[in-house]
Amino acid sequence: MKKTLFTIAFCLVASYGMAQCCSKGYEVKAENAYTNYNVRWATGPEDAKHYTTDRLRKEYLVEKVFAPGEVNWTYTFYDRFLIGGAQPMATPLKLVSIEPLYVDISKGTSGRTLLDNRELGIINIGGDGTVTVDGKRYDLGFQEALYIGRGAKDIVVASKNVAEPAKFYMNSATAHTTYPTKKVTLRDANNIKAGSLKESNDRVIHQLIIDGVAGVRTCQLQMGVTELKEGSVWNTMPAHTHTRRMEAYLYYKVPKGQKILHVMGEPQETRPMWINNEQAVISPQWSIHCGAGTSNYTFIWGMCGENLVYKDMQVVAIPDLQ
Repeated sequence: MKKTLFTIAFCLVASYGMAQCCSKGYEVKAENAYTNYNVRWATGPEDAKHYTTDRLRKEYLVEKVFAPGEVNWTYTFYDRFLIGGAQPMATPLKLVSIEPLYVDISKGTSGRTLLDNRELGIINIGGDGTVTVDGKRYDLGFQEALYIGRGAKDIVVASKNVAEPAKFYMNSATAHTTYPTKKVTLRDANNIKAGSLKESNDRVIHQLIIDGVAGVRTCQLQMGVTELKEGSVWNTMPAHTHTRRMEAYLYYKVPKGQKILHVMGEPQETRPMWINNEQAVISPQWSIHCGAGTSNYTFIWGMCGENLVYKDMQVVAIPDLQ
């Protein structure tokens, strides 16, 4: 009897500890006084279908992307993708590497830069700002993008007006070669009208950092902006998966008091997740990624993986979703 009671008590304590772990999320570490990061391990669909709401949010939701005077990174093991946000205030912020990317940890930060083996995409969703790459300054206004190729050593981001700071959303992928740094505006982008108001998904897809668009070359990174028109709430419908790449969304321009209901999971094992303004969500290769808002909104999508074929996806018919 005592043994049975002890076993039950042990299980309850273990369950409570697990729940606490899930609700807190992954450990956030400090690289320096203003740079923070956390690491997300890859998960499989068989495990994910059993996750609680807390566990889903722990694994896939990036709650803190922007904070005044900080650079925040989430390093995922889905294609070793980096999701980040930088919000410089009065003091410019230099982008530095983080410990999980060090080739030789014993050397510390000596000779180690963020883009030693990576490429970087930046889209500004805040006030006017600047990105200086190895001494060359690029002005970035709202929803303007900058691609930075592998090997750039010194990257500094700054806001032009502290009262309306820039918010630089960043995605980074591993890169095998160096391509030129290139700024892309919405006017330069490949702008695609999609959906309809009748289907509640009237939207414009702005392909900004896409290999071959506006003179941009990339190794595997792809980024863009999708804007939903007033009266439309559904994104990425019909839904799809990407067997050969992962994807991440950053939702923004979500009006105060409104939310996004993001849907993920295998097509026949879908799971909902409520998301706030300026939060990001990770989508594994096996998961659909779509959502509906209680108002219209805008989101940035970023991808990397096996190839650069934008339409390489497995579309799921709406009647087949469960």
